[in-house]
Amino acid sequence: MTLRLITAPTAEPVSLETAKSFLRVDVAADDALITSLLLAAREQGEELSRRAFLTQTWEMTFDDWPSDSLLPMPRPRLQSVTSVKYLDEDAVEATWTDYTVDARSEPGRIIFHSLPSAALLESGAITVRFTAGYGATSADVPERIKAAILSLVAYWYETRDLGDVPAGVKNAFIGERVVWF
Repeated sequence: MTLRLITAPTAEPVSLETAKSFLRVDVAADDALITSLLLAAREQGEELSRRAFLTQTWEMTFDDWPSDSLLPMPRPRLQSVTSVKYLDEDAVEATWTDYTVDARSEPGRIIFHSLPSAALLESGAITVRFTAGYGATSADVPERIKAAILSLVAYWYETRDLGDVPAGVKNAFIGERVVWF
């Protein structure tokens, strides 16, 4: 399975103003740095938690249809599925629509009612485009995630070491996982 970000979030879960207040920074000299750290902390948190914090579009590509007709979706919380496309053995693309999206489960999933009988391209034949995240604004993101982001930003701001994630912060993000593949 390959997962590729198509459309990144349009905002961050924690605002620059909130981060500056948390860091006790009163001047604008470090605004660009703090903004960069907020983005990096969100990305690190999403990677560790295997979640999408804010609304974003992803594409998942895989080789075969699921044998049990259930396809769990990565990067919860699933909001919607835009398309399910596949390539037959001659690399001709088709769209499949005989499915239901279960966005209430976590992780969300696609339930296929039937599957195409066409032989698939040997590798990367099926592509699902979907939208995931808690919502489009900071208000949609749980406070515990925002607190972990702030803690990571504070650590990076103080140490200037982006390679390290403190154990407590790492565990806070990992604790948000529902997908363990």
